[in-house]
Amino acid sequence: MAAMSVFALLPISAEAQTPRPPKPGVKTPGVKIPIERLIPEAVFAVPGSPDWIAVDEDVWISNKPKNSVTRLNANTNTVTATIPVGKDPCSGLVAAFGSLWVPNCGDQTLSRVDLKTGAVTSTIPCTIGNSEGSIVAGAGSIWIMTDAKGTLARIDPATNALVAEVYVAPGSFGMAYGEGALWVTSSERSVVTRVDSRTNLIVETIAVGKTPRFIAAGGGAVWTLNQGDGSVSRIDPATNTVVATIEVGVPGGGGDIAVGEGSVWVTAFEYPLSRIDPSTNTVVQQFTGKGGDAVRVGLGSVWLSNLEAGLAWRIDPRRVLATLPE
Repeated sequence: MAAMSVFALLPISAEAQTPRPPKPGVKTPGVKIPIERLIPEAVFAVPGSPDWIAVDEDVWISNKPKNSVTRLNANTNTVTATIPVGKDPCSGLVAAFGSLWVPNCGDQTLSRVDLKTGAVTSTIPCTIGNSEGSIVAGAGSIWIMTDAKGTLARIDPATNALVAEVYVAPGSFGMAYGEGALWVTSSERSVVTRVDSRTNLIVETIAVGKTPRFIAAGGGAVWTLNQGDGSVSRIDPATNTVVATIEVGVPGGGGDIAVGEGSVWVTAFEYPLSRIDPSTNTVVQQFTGKGGDAVRVGLGSVWLSNLEAGLAWRIDPRRVLATLPE
């Protein structure tokens, strides 16, 4: 069976059947490619709704309806564990300080999972700002938005205790760490707040595209996926200014963005994977069809979850580059 045909055969959840406005995608000719033409290196069955991804020595995927995280072994390309966590894991995953940190929207906690044993070592009370948010590690700390008013919490992993709060723009949910700073998107204000992780002080507030949500740092830049118009904004951290706006054509809820292996990667429903060339700030490949939800890069691969089909893909970035339109 061709790997891609699995998407079509598995049942679609009730959530996935909710109508969404169609996304236009990019207008550039010769860029769109049917997702069936991209053959993954491995396909993992993750029954439920595989969503957020974290990459360490293993790959971890959260599963909201199953109240669990799934562990994928990158050496054997097998599912090695399903670990119960809190209720309704949501709002990102991060592997750091020997642990996987899992926000749980259902019971307003953080589950801390030992990366080696898979055991839950702590359950930390913590309000979660939004189910479509993020949790990041940086400067010896764990960072998470705890409400919709703009409260950014800094947690000490040595004690699991809150050690600082920073008040950024309201409606801030997406986060990335890089260039010695924390970068936070405000969907409400269409800005990115730069926070100095040494001082916990706001350095700059940067206007970006409409309704930014997901954000990634890498390749000497910070990148926001803007749900309002489906664009990606590129921020130069040296000047704290937007130096490019890249039309991706994926407006609306959901999606994700990641940086690595020489490209910027965007996922969205209807367009499971779009590849941006950072040297030209253009979308050079956009795969169309079913699939996609969260994307991460690590261990020499692109990792893509497919919430609707209950699958996760491991993709060789070289295979992406070699896949041509019909």
